[in-house]
Amino acid sequence: MTIPIRHANGFDSAQSSAVASPPAGSGLPLSGVTGEIRILGVDPGLRRTGWGVITTRGNSLGFVAAGTVHAPLDGELAHRLLALHTGLTAIVAEHRPDEAAVEQTFVNRDASATLKLGQARGIALVVPAAAGLPVAEYAPNAVKKTIVGAGHAEKQQIRAMVRVLLPRASFDSDDAADALAIAICHAHHRVARAVLKA
Repeated sequence: MTIPIRHANGFDSAQSSAVASPPAGSGLPLSGVTGEIRILGVDPGLRRTGWGVITTRGNSLGFVAAGTVHAPLDGELAHRLLALHTGLTAIVAEHRPDEAAVEQTFVNRDASATLKLGQARGIALVVPAAAGLPVAEYAPNAVKKTIVGAGHAEKQQIRAMVRVLLPRASFDSDDAADALAIAICHAHHRVARAVLKA
């Protein structure tokens, strides 16, 4: 089975950011706050799962890669979830992140759609965990507040701020931009936790 994975590669080793640090988040153990680490952000979805990989050293951020894993639009649910699992597994193997962050599912009026999204999010949690990575989870509003400063920001605002924080970032969808935002959110939360523990 062919799993289409679209991504763009690049690296920004000099870019630094100075946005305000948010309050402590998930309580994830820190692994090398003072050294450079690689973070995988995942925006889960049953049709499209966005992913983004960044590096962080203190308050300095670098872009590594981003893209979208596309699952088949039809067919059995199990095969669609398998496509997401296979795609994310390949990304983890290629980019070798140190930590991962996944967006939490919000509940909407369509119970069936919420359930399916939750299953896709389960794949997004299991793949990095199976690779031995610590996995953090962030609510959508927490990500938006960290990146834009407001918990109800629009997607265009998120894309714009991701480009400000990662000028060399290249992404093929809003899902990939959201995944980079999730990774950036985690980078700032882990720094905030380190400051509080110091």
